Amino acid sequence: MPLVLEEKQAIVAEVNAQAAGAHSAVAAEYRGLSVEEMTELRRSARAGGVYLRVVKNTLARRALQGTAFECMQDGLVGPLVLAFSKEDPGAAARVVSAFAKDHEKLVPKLVAVGGKLLPAGELQRLATLPTREQAISLLMAAMRAPLDKLARTLNEVPGKLVRTLAAVRDQKQTA
Repeated sequence: MPLVLEEKQAIVAEVNAQAAGAHSAVAAEYRGLSVEEMTELRRSARAGGVYLRVVKNTLARRALQGTAFECMQDGLVGPLVLAFSKEDPGAAARVVSAFAKDHEKLVPKLVAVGGKLLPAGELQRLATLPTREQAISLLMAAMRAPLDKLARTLNEVPGKLVRTLAAVRDQKQTA
C-alpha cells in the first residue's frame, strides 16, 4: 500500500529531526532478517538510546538533506535500516556491531560521524569508543594518578623509618 504525501512528509520530517540531533549514523542492509530478528534489533536499539528506522531510500535522501549526514546520500542503495546515535557517538555502532555478530545477514554499509563518511570497516573502531561516563572516568583517573603517586612517595619516608626501627629492635632482641 503506497504512502500518501502527508505520510511521506511526516516520515521525512521525523527522520530529519532525529538526524539533526544525532552524533553519528549507521546504515546497514537487513536483507534476510526475520520479523523477530528485526524486533530484537529494535529492542536493543531502544535500550541503547539509538533511533532506528527503516525508510525508503528516496525519503531517506530527502530527510538527510541539510544535516551532517548528507554525505551518506550516495550510498543509500538497497534495503537499509538507519541508526542514529542520540546520546554518544558510538551507540549506534555498538548496537549494529553487536547484532551483526550474531546475525550475519545484517551487513553494515555506511558509517558517518560529524559530517564525514567513514568506510564500513570503521564500524568496529567506532563501536569501541568509550561512552561519555567512561571517558570522564578515564580522564579523572589520569588526572588523579600523579597525586596518588605523590601521596605514596611521601608516605614511604615514614614507613621506611618505621621498618628500619623495627629491624633494629628485632636485631637487639635476638642479640
